[in-house]
Amino acid sequence: MKQFRNNVIRAGLGALYVTGAHVLLRPIFSGVGAIFMLHHVRPRREAAFQPNRHLEVTPEFLRAMLSHLRSEAIDIVTMDEVHRRLTERDFSRRFACFTLDDGYRDNRDFALPLMREFDAPLTVYVVSDFAEGTGRLWWIVLETVIARASSIEANIGGAPVRLDTSTPQAKQAAFDRLHDWLRALPGEQDKRREIAALCARHGVEETAICRELCMSWDELKPFADDPLVTIGAHSITHCNLARQSEEIATHEMAVGRARIEAVLQRPVVHLAYPYGDKPAAAAREFALARASGYRTAVTTRPGMVFPESAGHLTALPRVSLNGNYQDARILPVLTSGAATAMWNGFRRIDAA
Repeated sequence: MKQFRNNVIRAGLGALYVTGAHVLLRPIFSGVGAIFMLHHVRPRREAAFQPNRHLEVTPEFLRAMLSHLRSEAIDIVTMDEVHRRLTERDFSRRFACFTLDDGYRDNRDFALPLMREFDAPLTVYVVSDFAEGTGRLWWIVLETVIARASSIEANIGGAPVRLDTSTPQAKQAAFDRLHDWLRALPGEQDKRREIAALCARHGVEETAICRELCMSWDELKPFADDPLVTIGAHSITHCNLARQSEEIATHEMAVGRARIEAVLQRPVVHLAYPYGDKPAAAAREFALARASGYRTAVTTRPGMVFPESAGHLTALPRVSLNGNYQDARILPVLTSGAATAMWNGFRRIDAA
């Protein structure tokens, strides 16, 4: 099903490009700018089983986007500047802002050198437990477990289930089923319990994966000192905030920021909601982010930034640079706003 959806999206992006519809829609839906969302930036991996491929783009694709933006005379700005332009209603030039979630080491090793080539700033949203080396990147842990196994046993819906994982296709099907099941569990403790059980059965150490992939505090300090880098907050644990009590959600927002500020000795005023889709961030979370003192907060809801976004600074949409669609032809489609407009039913604002 997910592969079918990916194929439909890819075909839709291609159709917008080939027909030139994005050119016609640009004046209506390009807005005043775009906030681009990335996670990993690193060379392409050749493994047949890569269920999290959508979370990574190659340096070459990122360079192509940066070149496209420069060729269109679109300003590449910081989140502070996004906030200024919206609050001061300075829409004389279109802008783009690059944001990267979680705090992966490849952001330093591959993304930052590219951004320097273009004198382009970037914002990295850090999960404080990931920087501590104690975090659990359960979606990558799940990929690791399935990659090693020829079959997986899990207790889904109260019943033991054995899933074939002997081929890349079977591994992908098992990942999709287990991923959806884990995200649907009622609490973070339920998810942690099930992931821990899978790791114990298959000899995978959760926190070792975190330490392998994410920048430590000692690495974040010099990274944050680069004038192109802004550090934002991404909670303590990367939990679904909407499923937490108001007290816990507020704690995740406030303490995640406080930890970063204590280590880096600078204010943190920008937030990215973990997962960031409607089931993970909605009206309550937007209000909590405002009450917690964040100037901006970004979701994963697709969309361009419009003048009306000034009234929804803690519910800002983003445009995903998705690893499944790394075709330079679609870059003008993404910056035109045509793709996100079609996805959103041609609404300019989706902040409910």
